[in-house]
Amino acid sequence: MRSIRIGTGAGYSGDRIDAAVKLVERGNLDYLVLEGLAERTTALAHLEKREDPEKGYGQFFEARMYALLALCKRKNVRIVTNLGAANPQAAARVVVRVARDLNMNGLRVATVLGADVASSIAKEDPHIWETGEPVSHSDWISADAYLGVEEMLPALAAGVDVIITGRVADPSLFLAPMVYEWGWSLTDWDRLGKGTVLAHLLECGAQVTGGYFADGQKKRVDDLLHVGMPIVEVFKNGEGIISKTPGSGGVVSVQTCKEQLLYEVMDPSTYITPDVVADFSNVQFQEVEQNCVHVTGGSGNARTDSFKVTLGVNQGFIGEGFIAYAGHGAIERVQMAQAIVEQRLKDAGIASQDMKSDLVGMNALHGDAAGRPEPYEVMFRIAARAEGRSMADRVGEEVESLWLNGPGGPGGVRKYTRPVIAAYSTTIRRSAVKSNVNIVEVDER
Repeated sequence: MRSIRIGTGAGYSGDRIDAAVKLVERGNLDYLVLEGLAERTTALAHLEKREDPEKGYGQFFEARMYALLALCKRKNVRIVTNLGAANPQAAARVVVRVARDLNMNGLRVATVLGADVASSIAKEDPHIWETGEPVSHSDWISADAYLGVEEMLPALAAGVDVIITGRVADPSLFLAPMVYEWGWSLTDWDRLGKGTVLAHLLECGAQVTGGYFADGQKKRVDDLLHVGMPIVEVFKNGEGIISKTPGSGGVVSVQTCKEQLLYEVMDPSTYITPDVVADFSNVQFQEVEQNCVHVTGGSGNARTDSFKVTLGVNQGFIGEGFIAYAGHGAIERVQMAQAIVEQRLKDAGIASQDMKSDLVGMNALHGDAAGRPEPYEVMFRIAARAEGRSMADRVGEEVESLWLNGPGGPGGVRKYTRPVIAAYSTTIRRSAVKSNVNIVEVDER
């Protein structure tokens, strides 16, 4: 049976570039998908774009293009990525610049625009899921709709080498090549559901090949050091086979696929995407050979009449400070430090509900519990939220002052202040979202 092969070259913005290079070299791919947007990533990219109109695309994007662009062209692999983030057009200009440096004249790059729905959200003023209030009642800084396959198809049909999008639903990046190559109807809910299952398995990169899976005990993974990136071989009926970079470490098994299938899924029978309401409840996995799992049984129902929108909402600043204590009496000393800093910040006007402190090594992950052995070394961490940067700076300053004004024997002081951008959710009518595709070709200039 004829099939198409799609590989994941990135499952988040900071993913390994060397693993993507090996995937393209060995994977016999048709498409390489670079997925790199978490919920707050795009909002932070909008802030970058405000500071510099030529920024606002994904982390390490230029480095990825230098590593992958010529290789993908030589291997006849098309790149699909949402690392355009808040500024796909600027990202396209990066690709053009890299292509010229690499003497890749004739390379064609498409941008899929329309995810930035700030003006439409302002007019529609829908309610925010998390607060129940209208969008207009929040200090929002960005609004990005999760576009889908339909918005990407014109770029695929144009035969370009690189497709750069902004906020597109993660599964849609993988599903779009399936729909295009197999000519699936946008109302073939069964096949769209099946394709979404395969897409969801691949969207988080090495999570389905042993990363984020191994525990060193019951779930052992060989050679996690060289864990490979995943590949899906997709057939026209919507079934597929999950594998990984040939010769790489890691593992693809029924168990890794089951874990990834349910990752970030609330109701497996109703997984809502822009393209289909997928049903994962009857998915079956069968290991057909080592590191090759056959996937069947997905289905779907009609898509919704709206797009989900992620709002970036300004919530002031967080100040954070760390200091470590070790040796005899470390617990008593770190508890003294904690009490001092907490009270000083309260005296400065930071409310206790906007403050969180932990003793890393004792209670930071699982809270207080009796019967745990006393650690020989422990770190005090405190973070607090404030409306202004200067008050947030105070958090790290108070921790640093423990050097000479707190218990003896501290070390390893670190302090940070950063803006707090919350990711809230709402929906917008499909008819209020207008997308378009722009194409540029690299010339000798």
